[in-house]
This record gives sequence, structure tokens and C-alpha cells, in this order.
Amino acid sequence: MHEESVQPQPAENQSREKSLEEQLAEAHAKLGEQREQMLRAVADADNTRKRVQTEAANAQKYALERFANGLLPVLDSLEAAVKSADLSGVELVLRQLVTALDKANIREISPAPGERFDPYRHQAMAAVEPPPGETRDPNTVVSVMQKGYSLADRVLRPALVTVAKAVEKQDRNPISDTDLT
Repeated sequence: MHEESVQPQPAENQSREKSLEEQLAEAHAKLGEQREQMLRAVADADNTRKRVQTEAANAQKYALERFANGLLPVLDSLEAAVKSADLSGVELVLRQLVTALDKANIREISPAPGERFDPYRHQAMAAVEPPPGETRDPNTVVSVMQKGYSLADRVLRPALVTVAKAVEKQDRNPISDTDLT
């Protein structure tokens, strides 16, 4: 039997090793590039997070700046009106204040007499009987003791109101629960 052994040629072996070495070097270079890209992405995300936190802190810190700037002329006018003791000056200040509140989206809550009581926008301070000769539906506003205010759709302060109570029947049995309407 004749045995032939196939031995790789030295040149072929070198080119194969060189090819593996080149591939390894390319893989290391690619790994270095990807690592650098990942570090940049992490740094960018960290910078963005810090910038957003700073912007949020500033927005919270200076949220009332525009509103305060709107009230400064009102303050100046009020000080001038107090010095002059002129009532027309106080009326001017009131108009300026209402305008400043309006620009800040602060709205007045002042229900009209007879309007249905709304527990989300009104606070009942007393339940009163309607004046003699008048009939009012129960749980309707009789009078406003103090105006309320809302910011956008949020109630800052409810209106303090008196409401009409139900007219009691004189001939009913106070122990019976059949006349509860």
C-alpha cells in the first residue's frame, strides 16, 4: 500500500494563519468601534437626562414668572392709589387685577341665584329657607358669600354660597320616614 500524506504547504499554511490574524484584527477593530459608539450613546443619554432634569427644575422654579410679571403693574397701581386715597385709582387697580388673572387663565366662580348647587365648584355655608313669598327649588344657590376661582379646569377656591333648603311640611309626623321627599 502506498500512503500519501497530504501536508499543507508552508505558504498555504501562512496565508491561512494570516487570514485568521487579519480576521482577528478586524474583529478587534470592529469591537473597539462598537464599544466607542456604545460609550458615546450612553454619554448622550446621560447628557439628555441631565438637560431634561435641569429644564424641568427651571420650569418648576420659574412657572409663575409670567403671572408675577402681570401682577407687578397691579401692585404699582395699588401703591399709587393708596398714596392718593382716590377711589377711582382703586377701581383701576381692580380692573388691572381682573385682567392679569384672566391672562393667567384664572376664572371667577360666581353662581347666579337659582343656579343648581354644584359640590365640585361651590361650598355650602348654610341652608336657608327662601324669603317669604318666594319659592326656590331645594339645593339651589340663594346667595354668594364669597366668589370662588378656578385655574383652567381645577378649582382653586370654591364659591361660598347659601343654598335653599327643602320646604318642610307642617302636618307631617316627625318620627315617620314616609315623608322624606
